[in-house]
Amino acid sequence: MGLRSHYHLQSSRQRYLHKYCVYKLQHCKDKHINVIYLQINEVRKLLGPLSDRLSIYCSDASISRYLTGRNWNVKKATKMLKETLKWRAEYKPEEILWDEVAHEAETGKTYISNNVDKHGRTVLVMRPGCQNSKSTKGQIRHLVYCMENAIVKLPPDQGQIVWMIDFRGYNLSQISLNLTRETAIVLQNRYPERLGVAILYDPPKFFEPFWMMAKPFLEPKTRDKVKFVYSDNPNTKQIVEELFDMDQVESAFGGNDNSGFDIDKYAERMSEEDKKRLSFWARGNPSSTTPQPAPAASLDSLTLNSDLNTCNNDNAATPPSHGTESSVMSQEEKLVVTGDGKNVIGQVH
Repeated sequence: MGLRSHYHLQSSRQRYLHKYCVYKLQHCKDKHINVIYLQINEVRKLLGPLSDRLSIYCSDASISRYLTGRNWNVKKATKMLKETLKWRAEYKPEEILWDEVAHEAETGKTYISNNVDKHGRTVLVMRPGCQNSKSTKGQIRHLVYCMENAIVKLPPDQGQIVWMIDFRGYNLSQISLNLTRETAIVLQNRYPERLGVAILYDPPKFFEPFWMMAKPFLEPKTRDKVKFVYSDNPNTKQIVEELFDMDQVESAFGGNDNSGFDIDKYAERMSEEDKKRLSFWARGNPSSTTPQPAPAASLDSLTLNSDLNTCNNDNAATPPSHGTESSVMSQEEKLVVTGDGKNVIGQVH
């Protein structure tokens, strides 16, 4: 065989192998997406008829998060979602307004940052050293208010929030195991798969034994998202540097933003956010003053962790692993399907 013929054969084989790989990967992707939609539809059937607001909440992306949170067990995911729907119907988190929780926010102990990370994710800042209340009920309601607003601010291709916790001024008297437990319950049971990463910045030494007591309240994958960062440790500081443009990070977390927290400006901003959120959740068409939402993001357009190995078993029906935080289940979808089957384009929880 001549040299030219040899290279031509090699090139033909490579082109064939490439086409085969592309076909197999696409086949695998389509297969995963079909399984995802089948399980989402199973959950919908088990939920039964829903009110308008609860139907808006139960988008495909939202149901996917509950399935992910329960390892794609349809019955367990449905049970968890039903409990959340009952909670939302009674607690009415979408109706909480700034004036109701303003007293909890006065010191800047918990607030939504103006900045986002490199992925465009909303940042929730917490400063336990600025604690100004002993009411667990009031603090949880304020946290829920912040979560609802932080979620609405997420871009179409993101479904998770970044928590940044600043431990300046934190002392032993401010430790509350009860508040930590209630926070964990709300975060894990009412907002599954919403936490992207939690950065604990410069926690004091006495926090370590408290963390050991608090860890059992958290699910393993939630614990894995908690990162300890110390200002005097370059290796841990790199966690923040990889996530953020440091010009968009507050100086308290080692960044270059010195603007700080201004309660008056924040109150004004949150009052405006309330109007947008209420307009969205209101029945009928949203107010014309509400900004137009971003285009819908379908499950097909989102990244799936699939490769040739996952296609070896044609009978496999396991969706992508929930261990990867950027998987399809953690993405936000903007196509809302109401109970009567009418499609409404909007931002969803």
